[in-house]
Amino acid sequence: MTRIDFYVLDDTDPGQRLRTACRLIGKAYGLGHRIHVHTGSKALSMQLDELLWTFRDVSFIPHQVEGEDADCPVQICHEQEPQNAGDILVNLDTQVPLFFSRFERVAEIVNQDPAIRDAGRERYRFYKDRGYDLSHHRLGASAGTQS
Repeated sequence: MTRIDFYVLDDTDPGQRLRTACRLIGKAYGLGHRIHVHTGSKALSMQLDELLWTFRDVSFIPHQVEGEDADCPVQICHEQEPQNAGDILVNLDTQVPLFFSRFERVAEIVNQDPAIRDAGRERYRFYKDRGYDLSHHRLGASAGTQS
């Protein structure tokens, strides 16, 4: 059964939410996982794409947006369903993607912006009501520290 991890940030900064996504993607990629990122919007996909090119100057994470190369380890999509189920789904959309259960793990990144926070609570209830294994990680101001 899919394991769901909620990463909860203590601020409302949308940039911090994307930087946290990049850190999670980078860690998962470094461990050899295949990652599908579902953003829900073209604008958010493009922001994440740009940030993945620049957030670390000493390493590169191969990725593509709505691409056709099924071998690319990181897929960023806002419309397209995954061609192949990867190991990890990073969900940045406000809704639960219909295909989430095809993944071993789902990472939900939530901040304190009321719209993001409230949608995250709805997704949490959705998963909990269906009996999924849920974990909760509260991240501090630097989004690199757990409390």
